[in-house]
Amino acid sequence: MATRDLDRLTDRLHDAFAAMAGAELLITGGAGFLGYYLVQAPLAWNAVNPSQDPIRVTVHDNFLRGVPSWLSGRDDRALRVVERDVMVPLPTTEPRFDHIIHAASVASPTYYRRHPIETMDANVGGLRVLLDHAAARADTATPVHGLLFFSTSEIYGDPDPANIPTIETYRGQVSCTGPRACYDESKRYGETLCVNFAHARGVAVTIARPFNNYGPGLRIDDRRVLPDLARDVLADRDVVLLSDGRATRTFCYVMDAVDGYYRILTAGRPGEPYNIGADRPEISVRELADRVVDVAHRLTGYAGQVVQRTSDDPDYLTDNPSRRCPVIDKARTELGYEPEVELDEGLERALRWYLAEGGS
Repeated sequence: MATRDLDRLTDRLHDAFAAMAGAELLITGGAGFLGYYLVQAPLAWNAVNPSQDPIRVTVHDNFLRGVPSWLSGRDDRALRVVERDVMVPLPTTEPRFDHIIHAASVASPTYYRRHPIETMDANVGGLRVLLDHAAARADTATPVHGLLFFSTSEIYGDPDPANIPTIETYRGQVSCTGPRACYDESKRYGETLCVNFAHARGVAVTIARPFNNYGPGLRIDDRRVLPDLARDVLADRDVVLLSDGRATRTFCYVMDAVDGYYRILTAGRPGEPYNIGADRPEISVRELADRVVDVAHRLTGYAGQVVQRTSDDPDYLTDNPSRRCPVIDKARTELGYEPEVELDEGLERALRWYLAEGGS
């Protein structure tokens, strides 16, 4: 499945990667979910374009949850893997990076609520380290050509119905003290840092706002909705929803999302945020669970059903948005972004990956 997706990414992103040929690319948090394709896509492009200077990829990660097998077992001269705390300034021994992707953050609500301080540190302090580094080089002969900050669709909070689908200019309704605030508010402040470093310091920093990405690389123990559903399927038990299932979302297959992220990095306007996701279909969490059951039945003969239970965590659903759906016209118009994998196809690809890899 990964090979098929990477082949498609190298084709869709050929021009973007060709413009990066010979460049040094840093990906912080590259051992995480999005790193699965963020790291592997440029390396795959190198492999199918041997006449081009390779894109050299460096991964910085603290490996809080271990080194994934896809990264630790990879032998590629264009890849460097470094254990590092993002709060520490870049060592002078590191390459002079041409492009930087800051994806180091805890993104699962279950885990960022367990590690709120670390979450805020990565989203604010770690970002500031990279922005200061880029600002120091802004007026030199070797500037950072692009710095991409991973924000989140959660910066919109729980939008009122008049602002769904949600456009980038919407200011949001977000609690600054609730159980999700460590993530939501640190991402919002991170965006403020990016905008001001772009305008005041000339840093070529752009902002991605992901909307419910899923697919290969998203660990089975991540505790977001799709891995939870897949975990029940793999255990051959009923799929459990810890809510009434009425909240609605759009879901974007990770290959499509990573295509958008590299387009922002290489062609986005400094200081600008871009929604990246699928704008249809907006479905309920219950319908998502039903679709997962149907796909699992086709693939494996799975015979479970969807059941509802109440979480033992009293704050499990606190500040959980009732709807989430993006307007992606800005990315379409400015970047040529267009998601192509339909939901049922994406769910099948994701389940095949979980079945093959166990989500590790």
